[in-house]
Amino acid sequence: MWSPQDRKYNNPPTQLSLKPSSQSLRSGNWSERKSHRLPRLPKRHSHDDMLLLAQLSLPSSPSSLNEDSLSTTSELLSSRRARRIPKLVQRINSIYNAKRGKKRLKKLSMSSIETASLRDENSESESDSDDRFKAHTQRLVHIQSMLKRAPSYRTLELELLEWQERELFEYFVVVSLKKKPSRNTYLPEVSYQFPKLDRPTKQMREAEERLKAIPQFCFPDAKDWLPVSEYSSETFSFMLTGEDGSRRFGYCRRLLPSGKGPRLPEVYCVISRLGCFGLFSKVLDEVERRRGISAALVYPFMRSLMESPFPAPGKTIKVKTFLPGAGNEVLELRRPMDSRLEHVDFECLFTCLSVRQLIRIFASLLLERRVIFVADKLSTLSSCSHAVVALLYPFSWQHTFIPVLPASMIDIVCCPTPFLVGLLSSSLPKLKELPVEEALMVNLGSDRFIRQMDDEDTLLPRKLQAALEQALERKNELISQDSDSDSDDECNTLNGLVSEVFIRFFVETVGHYSLFLTQSEKGERAFQREAFRKSVASKSIRRFLEVFMESQMFAGFIQDRELRKCRAKGLFEQRVEQYLEELPDTEQSGMNKFLRGLGNKMKFLHKKN
Repeated sequence: MWSPQDRKYNNPPTQLSLKPSSQSLRSGNWSERKSHRLPRLPKRHSHDDMLLLAQLSLPSSPSSLNEDSLSTTSELLSSRRARRIPKLVQRINSIYNAKRGKKRLKKLSMSSIETASLRDENSESESDSDDRFKAHTQRLVHIQSMLKRAPSYRTLELELLEWQERELFEYFVVVSLKKKPSRNTYLPEVSYQFPKLDRPTKQMREAEERLKAIPQFCFPDAKDWLPVSEYSSETFSFMLTGEDGSRRFGYCRRLLPSGKGPRLPEVYCVISRLGCFGLFSKVLDEVERRRGISAALVYPFMRSLMESPFPAPGKTIKVKTFLPGAGNEVLELRRPMDSRLEHVDFECLFTCLSVRQLIRIFASLLLERRVIFVADKLSTLSSCSHAVVALLYPFSWQHTFIPVLPASMIDIVCCPTPFLVGLLSSSLPKLKELPVEEALMVNLGSDRFIRQMDDEDTLLPRKLQAALEQALERKNELISQDSDSDSDDECNTLNGLVSEVFIRFFVETVGHYSLFLTQSEKGERAFQREAFRKSVASKSIRRFLEVFMESQMFAGFIQDRELRKCRAKGLFEQRVEQYLEELPDTEQSGMNKFLRGLGNKMKFLHKKN
């Protein structure tokens, strides 16, 4: 709101005592007010709160500042904060608060943390058995050795943003099953592609290599197919990861061509760098409608689509098309304002898994273990894989991710590095024969683990795990409770609730990270790792962080924050800001920031008048 020059004074209106016990407001010309003490403002105040001060009837001169006006201001700021947090989020927070207890962080003094004893003191009545400590040590050594074999983290956000400005999708292919010579089995092949790759450049050669892999992902079960007379269309997706870490999404619609008698299905697949499942699902709906009339009607539509720009968040594009018998038509494609959950359906997770099993899988992924999903249907594998990865927000899965693994590529599960893959049930016998290293194998059809490591219940901090479990068990109750704001309507869905429940878990464990990002004179940011971890009051959370901080997910998250020139934005950052406002002022920093801002605003208004 104001430039740095506005923050410098020759005669500052206020001078803060360096001792936290002193709350007096001093000024050279205000000797008669030395006896006045400011009321302690119990909460931290954000930049948004300072915007509210501009709307308040503040006194035109500092001399009229008194206890009543500050108290009224504090009440208004507190009520504003309560209003801007959706009721659903408040209910979720109350569950965590009840399970966790009051104390969250130790005194936030960097020097005191850095010079603290290497041994963590236990501030809670938590047991610390030798067996538990041994398991923790083994876990730490395991993740460190695992990540030595994994590729390093790569930041791809800028590349993704660049591609978003270029095109809606890269190419569109139709994959059909062709009979093998002299055999009664079929192989998937690309029968149509758009656009054609006719320029012999390096990029085109790389694209050709990707195209060779696509048929296997469209028909991972090719060996099981025979001609059929009836088949309900199925929608699923897959992901291709390049050697440079770049990712491309494949959005597929498998359907049976029109005709009579037994025939084989075909797959219409759109390849894009953009994770917008809902948008491309609507495109595939139109593809299926046109394919039902004639395949020749599909290709002009896809050409029109490729010429359309990719919509900005919250915006809509209109694609003009022509359909015989219907005439000219306009297809509207809207990109949601927050596309983070746009390709996610959490309902599938609760259909296939109990809450306890889901939390165990979540814990395993957090520590970057190997996880294998097994299911009968492609759509189940695809939906559950994408949904469980979405639970990791604001972190991103950095390792191999193949929602539907073709049977011909099943040897990938023998890889020693972390992965999340999905396999059709027909591949289960082969899977059991392979020398797979330690992994969590999940049967999505029966809600049971085929193989596990037996420590999945002890990976997360126990109190936060209890809060996670309670909030998810009460999901229907929490959603159905009355709300009285528009923002609640956006949250009061299953997707919104589940997202907020897991976001709160991360807020409780790493929400204080920004307090430990220091900036050098050159403007370079650095994260104080040990100070960050040791500032947490809970011993179980500190031990969890000791392991989690070794993961590539955490490394990528911190690297992104260190390299950013501006503050990170998003739902997680909003919840972090609210969380920091809830923290009690264990040192004078919260009071100082508020009073400095208040003094700046009063001086600005005084000059203006």
